[in-house]
Amino acid sequence: MRAVLCKKHGPPESLVLEEIASAPLEPGTLRLGIHACGVNFPDTLIIEDKYQYKPPLPFSPGGEVAGEILEVADDVAGFQVGDRVIGMCGWGGFAEELIIEPERLAAVPDGMDFVTAAGFSTAYCTSYYALKQRAALQAGETLLVLGASGGVGLAALDIGKAMGARVIAAAGADEKLAVCRDYGADAVINYSTENLKDRAKELAGDRGIDVIYDPVGGDFAEAALRAIGWYGRYLVVGFAAGEIPRIPLNLALLKSCQIIGVFCGAFRQVDPATHDKNLAELSVLVSNGTLRPKVSAELPLERAAEALIMLKQRKVTGKVVLTTGR
Repeated sequence: MRAVLCKKHGPPESLVLEEIASAPLEPGTLRLGIHACGVNFPDTLIIEDKYQYKPPLPFSPGGEVAGEILEVADDVAGFQVGDRVIGMCGWGGFAEELIIEPERLAAVPDGMDFVTAAGFSTAYCTSYYALKQRAALQAGETLLVLGASGGVGLAALDIGKAMGARVIAAAGADEKLAVCRDYGADAVINYSTENLKDRAKELAGDRGIDVIYDPVGGDFAEAALRAIGWYGRYLVVGFAAGEIPRIPLNLALLKSCQIIGVFCGAFRQVDPATHDKNLAELSVLVSNGTLRPKVSAELPLERAAEALIMLKQRKVTGKVVLTTGR
């Protein structure tokens, strides 16, 4: 089978595409034929040894896949050859096959193709967990989404609207904000030309921002937090800007607000029942058209490095997905 390999830690250009032997099927696992693999910001970190998880070399990046089951171990129940599934694997997805445990699989939602399915689980599960379990977002509240045109940001906008929130989308280019408006943003902020704190305060009014969803970090974090309202919730989702911000904690004291971490990968392990329930609820919302996962770029496996570079350079709206040609 073909696989994109990280043989030494480094930038996307250091990845290589090779023909390797298929891994043997072990007890308690299944063999998944991968049709598509979502590309996510953690993929850019894991190949440079900057992520929380550090797989041994060599490995394939790629934490979310969609495809068909090719083989099932004798001791695995509930799945059969030919089932269409999403796999949440952490790494190993930039390949044509994957050995995976059944608890990491979920059915592809009705009517969803493999490309859309491959870009669905990480962005939407992260954003749903953030807004539902961590922030307890309520209808009528104001939600500010930073990096709102990216994978998790656009998912947060989509879910926030479905939950009845007023959503302010912030991004760094007018063309990205046009996508946000198409997804229902009530107001937008171009933080490359506008002052994020001042404009957010203006749009939020006296009440301030109820929930801030921040997958960006860097200089935007403190600016956004200064616009938060009383009892507001600030969600720490990631650091796409490349810098982990240092927040003056007096800001939390002055607004009696909460700074809340969001780590969906660990949540899936700590509370799998709630995670699976979230995924089932999201699948219904996608199937009935309430949510609209967006894939803006679809590239073949051999262009994996290009996909990661696009992500690092913030050239992607929604998701970029790799396909294997199956």
